[in-house]
Amino acid sequence: MKESQPKNNWRRWYDELAKTGSPELLKNWYGEVASAYNRTRPSYPRELIDRAIEIAQLPPEAIVLELGCGPGTATVDFAKSGLGMVCLEPSPDACELARQNCDRYPNVAILNTTFEKWPLEADLFSAVLAATSFHWISPDIACAKAAAALNERGSLILLWNTPPQPNYELFQILRPAYRTHAPTLDRYDDKATYEENFCSFGRAVLDSGYFHDLVSEQLTRHVTYSIDDYLALLSTLSPYIALEAKQREALFAELRDILEGNCGLQIELSHLSALQVARKRS
Repeated sequence: MKESQPKNNWRRWYDELAKTGSPELLKNWYGEVASAYNRTRPSYPRELIDRAIEIAQLPPEAIVLELGCGPGTATVDFAKSGLGMVCLEPSPDACELARQNCDRYPNVAILNTTFEKWPLEADLFSAVLAATSFHWISPDIACAKAAAALNERGSLILLWNTPPQPNYELFQILRPAYRTHAPTLDRYDDKATYEENFCSFGRAVLDSGYFHDLVSEQLTRHVTYSIDDYLALLSTLSPYIALEAKQREALFAELRDILEGNCGLQIELSHLSALQVARKRS
């Protein structure tokens, strides 16, 4: 079955990503911010983890293949459910953090490799999981190889966390800093934009021809960060990583001044968490 190549958000994003640098650069994209990523990226809601396991009908003896596990943000919660995990992570720094975070779970194996280079173990896994990582894999490979790794009753599980962001009114106060130091980041992505991104991925998974019976759910979460942790969180997001170091430092300095003047020591943020589960076609 040949995978189609719809010009969706995934395809456009990945094509732009491919222009940014070599595979080695992308492999270590989060290396310098791995610790901040581990500390500040939001976890996935327990209710979505449980729903994913329920929808995928994972048996107690299930083995899950995780793609791009990072420091184990989602891995730990799946491991707590007693599932076996084989987790792939290209960044050596994130890989080491994942091993530390999962050291109490003997059924979790963390491998320092990409999904593309991973030697396929066909028809083995009950689920393939990608937690805010599926867009880093080529659309030409992701669905086909994921389906090949799954057993006949297996499911693809996509989890998503959008970046926590302040409300629109506070963003308007922050805009002068962006316009001065990073005009390309002077934008506010609303809920509808993120929902369309989720839908785009769901359509691409179904259009690949390898999956069907897509179930999608989402919820809005409200979180509180210190100003330090919020800026550390921003430092883990790709558009900020792509900035020149001096440009990023100047932007963060002005953002800090504005936030401390308007919010004090903490900032209230919100973001979407979503799941998408699709069954492998027989």
